[in-house]
Amino acid sequence: MIEILQYDFFRSAVIGVLLLSVASAIIGTYIVTRRLVSISGGITHACFGGLGLGYFLGCNPIAMAALFAVGSSLGVDWMARRHRVREDSAIAVIWALGMALGTLFIFLTPGYVPELNAFLFGNILTITHGDLWTFGIFTAVLLLFVAAFFRKIVICAFDPDFARVCRLPVTFITTAMTVLVAVCIVLTIRLVGVMLLMSMLSLPQMIAEVFCNRFKSMMLLSVLVSLLCCLGGLFMATVVDVPCSALIVLTMTASYMAVRLYKAIAG
Repeated sequence: MIEILQYDFFRSAVIGVLLLSVASAIIGTYIVTRRLVSISGGITHACFGGLGLGYFLGCNPIAMAALFAVGSSLGVDWMARRHRVREDSAIAVIWALGMALGTLFIFLTPGYVPELNAFLFGNILTITHGDLWTFGIFTAVLLLFVAAFFRKIVICAFDPDFARVCRLPVTFITTAMTVLVAVCIVLTIRLVGVMLLMSMLSLPQMIAEVFCNRFKSMMLLSVLVSLLCCLGGLFMATVVDVPCSALIVLTMTASYMAVRLYKAIAG
């Protein structure tokens, strides 16, 4: 099994897993704390509209998907703050709108769209050096922002009303984190697809939540859980000839069930 590390594509996948684990743990902990896990699904399907428009116009579909993701996430936040619309209702609107626009534009695009399956399902083994550099830069920016505003992020995530009373920059923190969530989702979809994205933004945090209830501890444990499960699924895929994304999701699910069972027995 160690011989597989001799291949450049597998080493790139391992490095990609490390970067993804760090970024998804930070973003996942934030959205789980704010009870906005469904926003990842909403932004994911809103990206579909940008993807279809990119193919229709003949421009970079990933760039258009990023614009749709950022716009839709800011739109959800704006509707929730200014128009008192429930966030889950706003997410449902952009979810449906993104899928409708994506379906329309792809239908109007002449020919077949071969990259669509890669966008929906992804393959971590196809990560390129360019992808690693792009996601590495994003992860570095995310780490710097979180390190600089960590206490403010935690307060705004748990109790934004109290943060406003304390005169903290709630709008700035919320908007910046919303944009970072959207960009992370777009980049992660490009690398691992929708299926693995949803798991990496929720299951490691659910496992970590069994053992700890502090933001920082939960975030750090999520990094470890995500890394171990992803590496486990990745190496198992070299033995069993099945897609590694599916094995990673199954590994995370089995781990969650195991820790819940352990907690029930120990408790």
